[in-house]
Amino acid sequence: MIKAIPIALAAITLAAPLTAQTPQTYSDGKRGEVTLPQGDLSFADRVVTSDTNDSRIKASAQSPEPALGPPNYSGRTSDGSFATLGCGGALTLQFTDNVLVDLSGPDLYVFEVGPDVEAMELAISVDGLDWIDVGGIEGGRSEVDIAGAAQAGVSYRFVRLTDDGADCSGNFPGADVDAVAAIGSAQVFVLDGTVLFDTGSAALAPPALQALDELATEIAAAGITAFEVVGHTDAVGDDAANLTLSADRASAVRDYLTTETVLRDATVTTRGAGESEPVASNDTDDGRAANRRVEIIAKSGN
Repeated sequence: MIKAIPIALAAITLAAPLTAQTPQTYSDGKRGEVTLPQGDLSFADRVVTSDTNDSRIKASAQSPEPALGPPNYSGRTSDGSFATLGCGGALTLQFTDNVLVDLSGPDLYVFEVGPDVEAMELAISVDGLDWIDVGGIEGGRSEVDIAGAAQAGVSYRFVRLTDDGADCSGNFPGADVDAVAAIGSAQVFVLDGTVLFDTGSAALAPPALQALDELATEIAAAGITAFEVVGHTDAVGDDAANLTLSADRASAVRDYLTTETVLRDATVTTRGAGESEPVASNDTDDGRAANRRVEIIAKSGN
């Protein structure tokens, strides 16, 4: 679950430091290299579920955690640098400080390493509940274009990799995953909507103003010159009313940020998502609070 970021009276705390991202090059584990526009920010951050129960998997490859962060496969099978899915096993990962978006060309790299080259099935999701099948991906370093599966303008936070169940043998049955990176990615900063706005209102609450002043300064200092403001609500109330409210709230944040001198030349767009992109269950108070949020999304290259 992505936690909304609380806003104090005089400061804002972000999910990650606002820093200008520079391209970095990584080994693909197959004597090749991959260059990613947003460097270390590109990689999956959290294991959501791991269904890799295969008793044949060697102990060094049983944990799903090595699939997070940048690739570090050493060429050895015993150093715990990759996660083995097991025959037909599945691994669900989440991006927390970035999201996967559809840009021109490949959007996702899956670093499949280990002693054998094995294929997987890929699915993506906005909320970790409803999934879109992208299709099969080959073993080794795999470039995936999500065009045709992804919806325009939608940000995806979850990926699910499922071993194809073929050629399952030895101590590392199934695909071996070293890293998963969003190439078409966007840096995301999450603001707590319950602090920004009073219930049912699109007028910025006084405690939020100084915090947004500080946020504007950090956005400018990070060299971000174009970003999108997206409003979200919980699922309480009418769908259409929630969509309108979320759009109005996004516009209110945009209108305030663009009064800042440091963002005078920035390109800022808005979108209201309503209740359509939850990051938590709407069945609990905490989940609904997490879903009431405003996101600042800065895409690669901006």
